[in-house]
Amino acid sequence: MKGTLDSVPIKRPQPTEDDPQGLCLDKAYDNQQVRELLDGRDFTPHIRPRGEEIDLKLRNPDWRPRRWVVEACHSWFNRNRGIHVRWSKKEENHLAFLQLAGGLIAFKRAHAARVAMGLWG
Repeated sequence: MKGTLDSVPIKRPQPTEDDPQGLCLDKAYDNQQVRELLDGRDFTPHIRPRGEEIDLKLRNPDWRPRRWVVEACHSWFNRNRGIHVRWSKKEENHLAFLQLAGGLIAFKRAHAARVAMGLWG
């Protein structure tokens, strides 16, 4: 976690009391060490505690958890068997599969958006 925060390439503005800077993390980062690290860097941590999603789902069956963009992307990529289980031995071939899958995902999402807008049938 410290290495990731140290490697941020864009200098962030200094947080103020009126304009704090938050950092959203998942349950894996719900520990004292991470909270101390974030406090030392003037971040406001937004970490969903363990078990909170289950409680919300039990109280309201229609409630859906909010997922991070990276989780959705991993899900889309994992639908491609050649990527989910790496069959290719050469790095170039695996990279080609990743790029092809990325292009197909983008095409499908763009097509679905156009259909939803009624621009393309």
